[in-house]
Amino acid sequence: MDPNILSIIIGAAALVVGLIVGKLIFARNTRKKVEEAEIQSQTILKEAELRAETIRKEKELEAKERFVQMKSAHDKEVFEKNKKINDTENRARQKEQAITQKEVSLDKQIKDNDIIKENLNRQIELVNIKRTELEKHQEEHIRRLEKIANLSADEARSQLVESLKHEAQTQALGIQQEIIDDAKQKANKEARKIIIQTIQRTAAEQAIENSITVFNLESDEIKGQIIGREGRNIRAIEAATGVDLIVDDTPEAILLSSFDPLRREIARLSLQRLVADGRIHPARIEEIVEKTKKQIEDQVMEIGERTVIELGIHGLHKELVRMVGRMRFRSSYGQNLLMHSRETANLCATMAAELGMSQPQVKLAKRAGLLHDIGKVPDEESELSHALLGAKLAEKFGENPAVVNGIGAHHDEMEMQYVISPIVQACDAISGARPGARREIMQQYLQRIKDLENLAMAYTGVEKAYAIQAGRELRVIVEADKVTDQESDKLSFEIAQKIQTEMTFPGQIKVTVIREKRAVNVAR
Repeated sequence: MDPNILSIIIGAAALVVGLIVGKLIFARNTRKKVEEAEIQSQTILKEAELRAETIRKEKELEAKERFVQMKSAHDKEVFEKNKKINDTENRARQKEQAITQKEVSLDKQIKDNDIIKENLNRQIELVNIKRTELEKHQEEHIRRLEKIANLSADEARSQLVESLKHEAQTQALGIQQEIIDDAKQKANKEARKIIIQTIQRTAAEQAIENSITVFNLESDEIKGQIIGREGRNIRAIEAATGVDLIVDDTPEAILLSSFDPLRREIARLSLQRLVADGRIHPARIEEIVEKTKKQIEDQVMEIGERTVIELGIHGLHKELVRMVGRMRFRSSYGQNLLMHSRETANLCATMAAELGMSQPQVKLAKRAGLLHDIGKVPDEESELSHALLGAKLAEKFGENPAVVNGIGAHHDEMEMQYVISPIVQACDAISGARPGARREIMQQYLQRIKDLENLAMAYTGVEKAYAIQAGRELRVIVEADKVTDQESDKLSFEIAQKIQTEMTFPGQIKVTVIREKRAVNVAR
C-alpha cells in the first residue's frame, strides 16, 4: 500500500479518535459545569429565600412599630380632645352656675330695691309734710321778727349779707396770707434743698474774661519789627485780625484789645508765629493770619467734640458741635460762655435727677442746658434775641422739641411747654448769679435799682420806696391813712408778683411793706 495513503488513513483515524475523545471530555466538563451551576443556583435561591425572609420580618417589625406609634399618637390626640371637651364642659358648667347665682342675687336685689323704694317714698311724703309745716312756721317767725325790728326781710337780709361779706373778706385775706406763707415756706425749703444739692454736686471754677490780651515779647526790639516802616505791619495785622494792637511804654509787652476773644486768640497766635519766624511784612502777615484762622477752626471743632464727649451727649449735629466749640472764645458779662454752658448742662442734669425725672428727660435737660446760649455764637448776625435765635438753630438742625423749647424759653421769650424748660431757666440763673461768675455793668445795675423803686411807687398809698442790699430787698413805706394793715399784706403780695412777672433779676427780692401811724402833739 502506498505510504501516503496509509498516512492519510492514520491521520483520519487519529482525527476521528481525537474528535471522539474531545467530545467526551467536553461533555464531561459541560456536565460538571451544569452540576456546579445547579449547586450555585440552589445556593443563591436559599440565600434569596433567607434574605427575603429577613426583609419580610424587618418590614413586619417596621409596620408593627409604625402601627404602635400611630396608635400612640391617635390615643394622645383623643386624650387631648377629651381633655379639651371636659375643660369646655367644666367652664360651661361654672358659667352656668355663676349665671344662676347672679340671677338669684339679682332677684334678691330687685326685691330689696323695691322695699327700699317703698321706704323712700314714705320718707319723702313725711319730708314734704314736715317741709310744709316748717315753711308755715318760718313765715310766722319772719312776720314776728319784722314786727319786732320794724324792718322788712329784704332790708334785714341786705344788712346781714353786707356784714357777712366784710367779715368773710377779712377772714379770707387772713387765710390767704397763711396759705401763701405756708406754701412759700414749704416751697422755699424744698427748692432750697434741691438747689443746694444740685450746686454741691456740680463744682466749676469761674474766671472773669477780660477784653484785653497781653502778648509778651523777649525784647523791646521786636516792637519795631511788629510796627514796621511807617506802621504798615501793625496796620496789616489790625486789618487782617480785626484787633487793636496797643504798643506803649510797657516793657516787653503788646496789648491786644478786642471784645471778641476769638479774634484776640487769632491775633495772639499769628503774632507768636510771626515773631518766631522773624519775617514780618504785610504779605507774610496775611498768609500767617489765614493759616491761623484755619487752625482755630479745627481747634473749635475739636473743643466742641471733646465737650460733647465729656458731657455724654450723643447725636449732636456737626454745626451745633462747632457752635459749642466757638463758645470757648465768647464771654457773657465776663463769664466764659463755654464754661457757663457746661456748668448749666451739669446743673440741669443734676436738678432733673433730683426731681425724680426719667433718664431720657435727664439727658434732654443736659442737652438743652449745653445748647441754651448757642444764639450768642451765630455765623451771621440776626435781629432776633439770642434765646429765640438759638431755638431756631436747634430746630433747624433737628433737635428734640423739648430742647428747642428749653432754649427759647429760658428768658421767658417763648411759652414754656415742657418740664425741662423751667429747669434750664433756673440753672442758667444759678450759674450766672454765683458771686464772681459775672461782671455787671454799673449803668445796668443802677437802672435795675431805679426800675425796682419806680415799680413800687406806682401803687396808690405808697409814700416812699427804697431798694437796699444791692437790690436784694425792697422796702416800701405806705401812708397809714390810705392803707390798712390788711391792705399792706395784699400790697406786698401784689408788688412781689409784679416784680416776678415784669422784671429780670438774679436770685430773689424780698418785699417789705412798712406802715407806721404817728400821733404828734406839742405841749407849750
